Amino acid sequence: MTQTTPNHKLSVSGWAAHDSSGVITPYTFKRRVNGPEDVSIKILYCGICHTDIHHVKNDWGITKYPVVPGHEITGLITEVGKNVKGFAIGDRVGVGCLAASCLDCEFCNSDQENYCDEIQFTYNGIFWDGSITYGGYSEMLVADHRYVVQIPESLPMDATAPLLCAGITVYSPMIDCNLHNMTGMRIGIVGLGGLGHVAIKFGKAFGHYVTVISTSPSKEKEARERLGSDDFIVSTDIEQMKSKKRTLDFILDTVSAPHSLGPILDLLKVNGTLVLVGAPDKPVELPSFPLIFGKRVVKGSMTGGMKETQEMINFCGKHNITCDIEIVKSDKINEALTRLANNDVKYRFVIDIAGKSSSL
Repeated sequence: MTQTTPNHKLSVSGWAAHDSSGVITPYTFKRRVNGPEDVSIKILYCGICHTDIHHVKNDWGITKYPVVPGHEITGLITEVGKNVKGFAIGDRVGVGCLAASCLDCEFCNSDQENYCDEIQFTYNGIFWDGSITYGGYSEMLVADHRYVVQIPESLPMDATAPLLCAGITVYSPMIDCNLHNMTGMRIGIVGLGGLGHVAIKFGKAFGHYVTVISTSPSKEKEARERLGSDDFIVSTDIEQMKSKKRTLDFILDTVSAPHSLGPILDLLKVNGTLVLVGAPDKPVELPSFPLIFGKRVVKGSMTGGMKETQEMINFCGKHNITCDIEIVKSDKINEALTRLANNDVKYRFVIDIAGKSSSL
């Protein structure tokens, strides 16, 4: 239940971690009231991202407890600020990783707010008013409308939620490398998980030949028959890796565990590009010879700006792209986080915040 307190803050029910044990428990906290640039959102669904695990356990040493995770949020607008245009009460909307930025740097002015030096995130950030941001593991959210996207009517709200992080994380580097303006490229996806399975769908929708690169031979049938990949390489099979040298134009590496980039780079053609979107907690091994002898490029990418995120959601609506999900109730959040840490999900957990059916 949401209530307005005498100091003009909203009292909101949610779920938070209070220390590095990472255990999530019910938590009542304060949000700002809806301002002139804000929209208030009744949260229906919130995806569980691997980043949530790092934050609740303070793996990166930056967590501000108590932390309310969640940056893959879908819901319905319940209030609109007086300066807001383009949104109305009842609209189906989504909120991803971004809560605020400076609005006036070279990146904000070029629709790349995610690279702004003053970027603040949907949770564990500091909003413009000095308050700590709390995420989507809660019943409602107040968000600046400039960091909110419209969700097409054709997309289900539950399976769309992870697109707000996992989707844009893989979509953005593909657009950056111009894969949307070409067809018939040979692209590789390293890792078949929450990010990788969406990347396959985008790659096929763009018209490319998609190869999955995985340490798990057991995932081949799933990759080919369920997700539509054209080829599958077991990265621990040395002979197979050798036979596929210089066959790929582009590789997207989604793996968050430490690993060597050398064997992966050898799969690229001359002038090929490898983009890292996974975030291992230890440095990856990057040998120089595969770079030098293949004139290859290694680059990184995070999420996308708001314009690109809306374009991604619209693209998904057009091509019927959603995430493969498992719905959990709020009393199963801790179990889901544990299973996610053990890669025991196909392919993304989504919390049913409002207790509604998936037909919304």
